[in-house]
Amino acid sequence: MVWPWTQKKPELSVAPEQKSAQIDFVDHLVAALPDPILILDSNGIVIKANANAEEMLEMAPVGMHLSQTIRAPAVLEAVTRAMSQGESLNVDYEMRGPLARHFEVYVSPIASAQVESPAVLLVLKDLTREQQIERMRSDFVANASHELRTPLASLSGFIETLQGAARSDETAREKFLILMRTQAERMRRLIDDLLSLSRIEMNVHLRPSAKVDLAQVARHVCDLLSSMAQEEKVELQINLNSPLEVAGEWDELVQVVLNLIENAIKYSGPGKIVKIEGGTETGFVTLSVIDQGRGIAEEHIPRLTERFYRISVQESRSRGGTGLGLAIVKHILNRHRGRLLVTSKLGHGSRFTIRLPSL
Repeated sequence: MVWPWTQKKPELSVAPEQKSAQIDFVDHLVAALPDPILILDSNGIVIKANANAEEMLEMAPVGMHLSQTIRAPAVLEAVTRAMSQGESLNVDYEMRGPLARHFEVYVSPIASAQVESPAVLLVLKDLTREQQIERMRSDFVANASHELRTPLASLSGFIETLQGAARSDETAREKFLILMRTQAERMRRLIDDLLSLSRIEMNVHLRPSAKVDLAQVARHVCDLLSSMAQEEKVELQINLNSPLEVAGEWDELVQVVLNLIENAIKYSGPGKIVKIEGGTETGFVTLSVIDQGRGIAEEHIPRLTERFYRISVQESRSRGGTGLGLAIVKHILNRHRGRLLVTSKLGHGSRFTIRLPSL
C-alpha cells in the first residue's frame, strides 16, 4: 500500500553531503526540543529520539518497535491511523508506576527527504504538573467550602437550640455560647489564613528587599509564644549567637517562624524541649525548629505544605489548626526565594528548616 503523504514529488537532486547536513540538522532540532520526541519509520521502529524521550522512557528506544517502549493501545492505534489514513491526532497517555505521569501525545504523519524512511512523529507533552495543579485547585475549593460549612452548621444548630428548647435554660445557654464563640473563632482563623494566603500569592513575584535578622525574628516569636509554651509545659531553647541577615519582610518572616514554633509546641507534649538553631552556609542562612514530638511518617512529608492537608484532621481541628499554616509558610518562602526542608523520624521528633539567601 502506498500512502498519499509518502508519495514522492518531483524535486531537485540533493548531493550526498547536503543530505547528510540536512539529516544532521534534524538530529540537532529533535535534540533541542523541550518535549520528549520520537520519530518512527514506516514499520513502527523508533529511528530518532531525543534525550527527554530517553529520560521519560528510562531507556534508549532507537531501534525498538514503539510497542516495546509505550504500551498504550490509544497511542498505538493513533500511530496506525496516522500511517494508514494520514491523520494527525492528540491522545492521552498515562505512565503508571509509583510516580504516575500524564502526557498528551501528538501523533502526525511525516514525509521528508531529510529523514530516512520516516512515517510518524510523536511529541509527548507532560501534563502531570497541570493536572496536579487543577486537582489541588478543585480540592482547595471543596475543602474550603467544607471547612466553613462545618462551623456554620454548628452555629446554626446552637442558635436553633437557644431559640427553642434551651430558651430558658441558663446553664445550657452559657455552654452553647462558649461553643458558638469557639466555632466563630475557628471561622475567623480560617478566613484570616485564606486572605493571608491570597495576599502572599498575589505578591509572590515581588521579592522583598529590606534587611531582616532572622535570629531577631526567632527571639521575638519565642517571646510571643512563651506563655503558650508554659501552658503546654514545653521548654523553648534558643541557640542563636550571631545575626542571620536576609532580604525579607519582617511581618511575613515572623509569620513563618511563628507557625513553625507554634506547631512544635502543640505537637511536642509536656516535658519536651523545642530547640531553635541557626547558621550560615555558602550564600544561605538557615533557621531550624527542632521538636521531640512523635515524628512524622515519611509518606506525609512531601504533602505537608499542601492546602488543608493534615496528618490527623481531628487532632489538628481540636488544636485550632486550619490546615493552611504550612501552605502559607511555603508561599512566603517562595516569595523570599527560600525553601522549607523537613526531616522527621517516628518516635524521634522533627526538624523544620528555613533556608534563605543571605545578604
